[in-house]
Amino acid sequence: MQISSAALLKASSAATTPPTLAERYRAVRQASLALAAPLTAEDAMVQSMPDASPAKWHLAHTTWFFEQFVLGRHPGYRPLHPQWQALFNSYYQSVGPAHARAQRGLLSRPSLAQVLEYRAQVDDRIGQGLRAGTLDDEAQRHLLLGLQHEQQHQELLLTDIKHALWSHPLQPAYREDLPAPPASPTRDAALWIENPERIVEIGAPAWPAHARFAYDNESPRHRVLVPAHALADRPLSNAEYRAFIDDGGYRDPLLWMSDGWAQLQAGQWCRPLYWDEALEREYTLEGWRALDPDAPVCHLGWFEADACARWAGARLPTEFEWEAAASVRPLAGNFADAGLLHPAAAPAAEPGVPRQLFGDVWEWTSSAYGAYPGFRPLPGGAGEYNGKFMCGQFVLRGGSCATPGGHVRASYRNFFPPSARWQFAGLRLARDL
Repeated sequence: MQISSAALLKASSAATTPPTLAERYRAVRQASLALAAPLTAEDAMVQSMPDASPAKWHLAHTTWFFEQFVLGRHPGYRPLHPQWQALFNSYYQSVGPAHARAQRGLLSRPSLAQVLEYRAQVDDRIGQGLRAGTLDDEAQRHLLLGLQHEQQHQELLLTDIKHALWSHPLQPAYREDLPAPPASPTRDAALWIENPERIVEIGAPAWPAHARFAYDNESPRHRVLVPAHALADRPLSNAEYRAFIDDGGYRDPLLWMSDGWAQLQAGQWCRPLYWDEALEREYTLEGWRALDPDAPVCHLGWFEADACARWAGARLPTEFEWEAAASVRPLAGNFADAGLLHPAAAPAAEPGVPRQLFGDVWEWTSSAYGAYPGFRPLPGGAGEYNGKFMCGQFVLRGGSCATPGGHVRASYRNFFPPSARWQFAGLRLARDL
């Protein structure tokens, strides 16, 4: 019987006692296989654009990470397949060469079956090391980092295969058995939540000095002056974004950054990625569905989110405004383990309570992705994980319907270039007071 990734993740999170490192490792690794299970071998090697990667490559690269940074710490370790090292390295130049990102779809060999066998072999060696106690503290820290890394690739596997299948002439579904999102409650206008000027603490304590995991780009924790502002209590909906389109939002250069206007013209943007020309349907991981007017709009790039906010007489929130609101809210929402794999409409409004800060859609902020004061990358090759990308990108917050449950937190900083549209990304409005 095929076990879904949602069931695996729910089983892991429902445990009455915290799972051991070995149990966490098995759960995360099995969740990746469950996500890939609906794909054929042919599906798994498709790369539909340079920014996306084949599912087979995701399965292999996450395995390479464990072999390189965990098993490879042992003196005298020899890789299982030395000739694969460059194929499945991503961008860790300090540990060796990497195959060109835009050409990952050319890797017909090794086969999917060989990649799955590679995963099983590495999993067996990791399991042996955990049982025998031969993985030192540093190796175990890299193992924890690798689990978080694999969860990121689980989301990328979904967003990348969605783009690949949508690009196919027949536009087949990834899965035809996904549950429909719950019915929308009575439609309500977004409410504004006003916040006074204040000094807030932002970020997470540095890991691994602090026991709770956080990426290096989330630290050090520091104080920030957040001016008086108001935040919308929910993300912008499809119906509200449709009003932006109908009002000529994609035709008014005064709303757009110069680079965004150039991208719009070059790509002939006139609606979110995956909407049909009639603005009535959207392509989902289950295929084409009627557009839910009350669900959060998604698959927007930063340029689109910024232009729509300006059209609405508002702006995108800073990442500090967003984190200040999210840090006092429970880490609950429509994540991948809910099984929908698509944004759902917001629950009924409660005055003064923000909705959907976590899950459903990543929320673009106005903050450029950069280093916090005193930032230090992780030592060694793992230090290439985040810091080297602090240029030309914007921060997103909150996770999405494709993010594994338990993976994000209020301090979590995702980042993409402003033209990226294939992620489950939307926006929440903010305004000055």
